[in-house]
Amino acid sequence: MVKQEKVLDTASHDTTYTEQTLKSGSQLLLDALIEAQVDYIFGYPGGAVLPLYDTLYDDNGPKHILYRHEQGATHAAEGYARVSGKTGVVIVTSGPGATNAITGIADAYSDSLPLVIITGQVASAGIGKDAFQEADILSMTTPITKHNYQIRNVKDIPKVVKEAFHVANSGRKGPVVIDFPKDMGVLSTDAVHDTTVYTPGYQVNTTPHVDEIKTLHHYLANAKKPLVLAGAGINFARANSELVTWIERYQIPVVTTLHGLGAVPHDHPLFLGMGGMHGSYASNMALTECDLLINFGSRFDDRLASKPDAFAPHATIVHIDIDPSEINKVINTDLGIVADVKEVLEQLLLLETHSTHHEPWLNEVEQYRTQHPLSYQPTDNPLYSKPQQAIEYIGHLTHGDALVATDVGQHQMWVAQFYPFKTHGQLITSGGLGTMGFGIPAAIGAKFAQPDATVVAFVGDGGFQMTNQEMALLNEYKLDVKIVLINNGTLGMVKQWQDKFFDQRFSHSVFNGQPDFLKMAESYGVKGFLIDHANDLETQLTAAFNYDGPALIDIRISPVEAVLPMVPSGKANHEMEGLQ
Repeated sequence: MVKQEKVLDTASHDTTYTEQTLKSGSQLLLDALIEAQVDYIFGYPGGAVLPLYDTLYDDNGPKHILYRHEQGATHAAEGYARVSGKTGVVIVTSGPGATNAITGIADAYSDSLPLVIITGQVASAGIGKDAFQEADILSMTTPITKHNYQIRNVKDIPKVVKEAFHVANSGRKGPVVIDFPKDMGVLSTDAVHDTTVYTPGYQVNTTPHVDEIKTLHHYLANAKKPLVLAGAGINFARANSELVTWIERYQIPVVTTLHGLGAVPHDHPLFLGMGGMHGSYASNMALTECDLLINFGSRFDDRLASKPDAFAPHATIVHIDIDPSEINKVINTDLGIVADVKEVLEQLLLLETHSTHHEPWLNEVEQYRTQHPLSYQPTDNPLYSKPQQAIEYIGHLTHGDALVATDVGQHQMWVAQFYPFKTHGQLITSGGLGTMGFGIPAAIGAKFAQPDATVVAFVGDGGFQMTNQEMALLNEYKLDVKIVLINNGTLGMVKQWQDKFFDQRFSHSVFNGQPDFLKMAESYGVKGFLIDHANDLETQLTAAFNYDGPALIDIRISPVEAVLPMVPSGKANHEMEGLQ
């Protein structure tokens, strides 16, 4: 991401407009959030932000949602941002409130989600003096934000907030922190600085050059084995229909990344599946054998290209990304286009269609698909259900239309493999940072973004215990979210790697004691469903999804169930193991 120096513009003129009466810094901040059309604030109060929360008490501005932990608040803002396309807003107090939010900030930075996080700070006179609940949040968040600010003059507040929203949403989106000393909320002014946004470091040209489009078109005309790699950029740009129209015109098969799922419908004949470590055989073989790879909005992360020197070895590489720093960062490209992927596709669709001769290639990738389709063996223990079957059946119950949030681990990969995603914004998951505890708060944030949508959170029993306190919000706000607990009594992905790479030395990856999750759910007013027999799987899932209200569905699965196939870390994509 493009980075600016951390300098406030305090040289602006001081008299752009005046108010008839004095306004406190807290009121100016709230007014700025209203001007930014903020609908929800996800937060947690504390001493340093009490002036701001006192202003929230009387105001009719954004609705504040009280989370039970600051990490949960930031993940909720991420879920809200991914589904709504708007900026998620978080308010936390100083010290531990701010440091608790760092995980969510880092997660949003890694996955390019627009957040504005307002962190309380001790009063200006106490900064740098180890005051009670002081933390140097600017230094801590510099590597994990697009930009951060500390308010030192109450007159700066409207300008800083407006600028923060612009930065969070410009180019490659990401989080911005506003550190807000307590006295800035109390001090008043009748004049504010010029609110004109001037951020030359964040002025991004999203329009591709015509010569770049012609070059890509020329490459395609001469390719025998073209392949599209669709990343998160397609879903962020809402360019799904343009992509589908273009691939159908030229009959180009498509592989997606984890965050690219939904770029084309799961049942489209040109869709080969997710590529990379736990991707489909067809996807990974297509990546290996293609002679032209056109990457729309993927950053070539190490879960997709774990051995860069052997990645798409026969291909001319075209990389289209809105962030110039991603071009040639991991994979050397023959053509790098810094632009919005939607604009690139729109221009490609305007060009005269050339004839295609890709039938042998399409036959080849279809053979890959039929040789080793994603599949699973029937259960050999009646007490354990198959997670893949559960996810497939939930896809059937929800018609593939649900907003699906996941935690991180085996269940996340099974969801990526077996849920029938159709379009953008459906999958809400932690990709780059791989944050356990993400699922439940992010699902709740997604439900606030789309109250009428079916929202499902898939979690493992490890991550579930990191943020399950946020279940308190389900009954409080009458949120019909279904939480599907894939319960194997272990840290499943950790244990799988220990089984594969550490001689089955299962060091601290098995839980020796677990709470009664159904009683926990019911204490929060959430209906519990237990599936501890494979024959009851579909009946119980149907009952749970027909239930009108939030539900926790505890599905017992085998502790030795593995996510397959798998490309071992450091291996090339075609070196897959565990093929069915």
